[in-house]
Amino acid sequence: MDILHAMEPSDRPKSSPISDGAFYFIAGLCGLAGGIAGAAFHLAVDWLLHWPAWLIARFGSGFGTILMAAAIAAAGLLAAFLLTRRFAPEAAGSGVQEIEGAMEGVRVVRWRRVLPVKFVAGVLALSSGLVAGREGPTIHIGASIAAGIAEFFRLDRDNMRGLLAAGAAAGLAAAFNAPLAAILFIVEETRKQFRYTFRSYVGVICASAASALGMGLVGGTAPPLRIAALEQPLWLLPAFVLLGVGLGGLGVVFNRCLLGALDWTADTFRRAPFVPALVVGATVGALAIVLPEAVGGGEFLIPHLVARDLPLATLALVALLRFAGTMVSYPVGVPGGIFSPMLTLATAVGLGIGMLMEMALMAGGAADVGK
Repeated sequence: MDILHAMEPSDRPKSSPISDGAFYFIAGLCGLAGGIAGAAFHLAVDWLLHWPAWLIARFGSGFGTILMAAAIAAAGLLAAFLLTRRFAPEAAGSGVQEIEGAMEGVRVVRWRRVLPVKFVAGVLALSSGLVAGREGPTIHIGASIAAGIAEFFRLDRDNMRGLLAAGAAAGLAAAFNAPLAAILFIVEETRKQFRYTFRSYVGVICASAASALGMGLVGGTAPPLRIAALEQPLWLLPAFVLLGVGLGGLGVVFNRCLLGALDWTADTFRRAPFVPALVVGATVGALAIVLPEAVGGGEFLIPHLVARDLPLATLALVALLRFAGTMVSYPVGVPGGIFSPMLTLATAVGLGIGMLMEMALMAGGAADVGK
């Protein structure tokens, strides 16, 4: 079903021709609005994420505090689930598949419902400690804003789809404060659903750049991933190839397990779909006090993993907990992405593989010396 054909005849806007310059201006407007919304989203999540530290400072880290944290997180996640399920079920998860479907013409962007639900439920879910990322909600928010603006300007089908891509890019740029990466990712991710033209490419670029400007205006910035760039000798290049192959294999396992977890959760809790929100919420709430590294999107954890010289066993434990946490968090049915958890998982695994390679090189050098 086409996104425009899905509207009622009386509600369907009459499309109007639009010049390239006007399209670029509208795309920039989408990006600016998406950046402002993304900044507000970051500020809200960052402010609410301090609640475990406040509990510890007020009541200590004993068993009573753990119970309170479990109850708070369970209540927040349940509220996010009920809000999503009641008003905009398509707002659950990352929302990327919804945007891809709309660009392909098989889904409808109900932006009036999705926009407030994605924002409010996303803030509730992520601030509860769910192992999910911010990039999914901000992408969906940016694209929903673009859908509303496209409807206001009565754009035709192709221009509307191009603007959806621009809005999604603006949302991703707001997620990581990385406009260039957002441009490449959105074009790569949606190239099968939408035939890009020079006009749509430039629209995506305008929206991504304007998103960074919008974030700066509000004063909210994405969590920094400040990682020092280290010079590596040329002979280590094959090791990076092996690392890429290994992480690619891990990605395949990750995707299959995630799809299996989604199917299992839907089948098991068909009659009581709210149960996962309560159980997962209580679990991540307790872990936020006992082992905070195991919960959250991981945006603030990545720099710490890189900067600290952690033992191999600790890295393996972090990777295992983050993997399991994502598998149980994403099927809950609330807004949240998987990009940040995957980055955190890949960081821990990559550091572990690097440590194993270093141990192998040292062992090989010692063997050569002993000869």
